[in-house]
Amino acid sequence: MMRGIYLLLGSNIGQRRANLGQACELIDKQAGPVKMVSSIYETEPWGKSNQQHFLNQALQINTSLSPLKLLETIHRIESKLGRIRYQKWAERIIDVDILYYENKVIKSDLLTIPHPELHNRMFALVPLVEIAPLYNHPVLGKTSMELLHECTDVLGVKKLTDYIPLTSASG
Repeated sequence: MMRGIYLLLGSNIGQRRANLGQACELIDKQAGPVKMVSSIYETEPWGKSNQQHFLNQALQINTSLSPLKLLETIHRIESKLGRIRYQKWAERIIDVDILYYENKVIKSDLLTIPHPELHNRMFALVPLVEIAPLYNHPVLGKTSMELLHECTDVLGVKKLTDYIPLTSASG
């Protein structure tokens, strides 16, 4: 079972909080046990500002899936929850990004790990720092906390809920 796998959930259409919860449940059942969840943050949209704010949440999971199989599983979960991919940075019911897969560095047409824009996005770094402040970026050689302190993104990130420890039996 692989550990040190971090995902970022985002939603800005419909019942945003419920969308995050459903995605978390499906990830736990289909990809592997969710070990940690961050608080939920409301964030300004990146890249295309004329849309509703996002709710974002970081997860740590354990999985036996390869990075590409994890990506396929995530895409199935997004589709099941109603995501339609039609435009870059468009509004979406659910978005699940792989931030880190252990210390792997992958660059392909289908998948880039670590997430190539992680260090530039407050909406990803703030929830990640909550659950993995000392996790080391395998390319940049800096911790999540260091990346957050160096990030120049000025878009707003506001904590909505406190971290709630998981009580699931899958742990």
